[in-house]
Amino acid sequence: MTEITEGRCRIPSGCAISGIFSRSGKRFSGEAVTDSISVMHERSNGLGGGFAAYGIYPEHKDRYALHLFHNDQDARQRCEAFIEDNFEVVAASTIPTSRVPAITGEPLIWRYFAVPRKDKIAAMHVDEREFVAQCTFDINKNFEGSFVFSSGKNMGVFKAVGYPEDVAAFYRLSDYEGYCFTAHGRYPTNTPGWWGGAHPFSLLDTTVVHNGEISSYDANRRSIEMYGYQCTLQTDTEVITYITDYLTRKKGLTYEEVCDVVAAPFWSEIKKMPEEQAELFKYYRTVFAPYLITGPFSVLVGFEGGMMALNDRLKLRSMVAATKDDMVYAASEEAAIRVIQPELDRIWAPSGGECVIARLYPDAMARLKEGKL
Repeated sequence: MTEITEGRCRIPSGCAISGIFSRSGKRFSGEAVTDSISVMHERSNGLGGGFAAYGIYPEHKDRYALHLFHNDQDARQRCEAFIEDNFEVVAASTIPTSRVPAITGEPLIWRYFAVPRKDKIAAMHVDEREFVAQCTFDINKNFEGSFVFSSGKNMGVFKAVGYPEDVAAFYRLSDYEGYCFTAHGRYPTNTPGWWGGAHPFSLLDTTVVHNGEISSYDANRRSIEMYGYQCTLQTDTEVITYITDYLTRKKGLTYEEVCDVVAAPFWSEIKKMPEEQAELFKYYRTVFAPYLITGPFSVLVGFEGGMMALNDRLKLRSMVAATKDDMVYAASEEAAIRVIQPELDRIWAPSGGECVIARLYPDAMARLKEGKL
């Protein structure tokens, strides 16, 4: 997995994000999100591009889709022995790609549709999702030359070193159909470009694309690592992903509550709130203090049946949201939405700390669970 180091030019406000979501569960191809992110080409630098797609594997809806990079065949064989020891692998193959001149140095790219072995879960005394998460951490930390970059059900991450439109062509993203796509074009500020370090970052069905640079990284990382998360990539987006997973999967918070935790109002604002509202935010800021994210950011979070968009409290990074019929859009720039949907019912710039959440309609969620989307 070739590393490309940072150039002399640094654009801290760079990076492009875009997301498209169908609340009715209508499946559409990855071509639209590719067109959207391509409009923001100048926000990228070719060191990373990627996509998350939801609802793309209905035929394997009850199996975890493990997407992995392997440096070579030896690394693949070592890692596959671990996977087969812990999972029943129903299908395994390379992920289809096309040759794109701008994409070079690619590793071996494999996917495994797998079900965790019940005896292994029982031996660890955890539930199924925690077992998959721990296996992901184990591979990424202990199996040199292999890296799990996607591990959810009926979804997948596709990422590489390159501009996002080239990454989309490389992975044949237009061949996939889903009810939600998010995208990222990278202009990194602190870390080298490599295949595993491109966005989205993911764990289980949670994916994050991020524009910004959080100043609370060290405090956030130290806290989240106390609960079994292993931060191996030295990037703030990885930490945001694990915080989101922890607050929702382990603490049972809603995504609205996650927004209130990670982008909580300032104490000066809380003092002006009605008593009941103020007490709630005092609770969030006290109990979940280590998960307050400070610094400039705009993020798109994908999850099963939904998509969340959120700015930092001061709105130091751009984000625009829009709707048209059952469709919800969010992107760094209005042009990235208009290029795929010129006529909109509503378009607005969410304020700092304002949470925008799109979810499948109840009947669509039921069809998703049944594998009928």
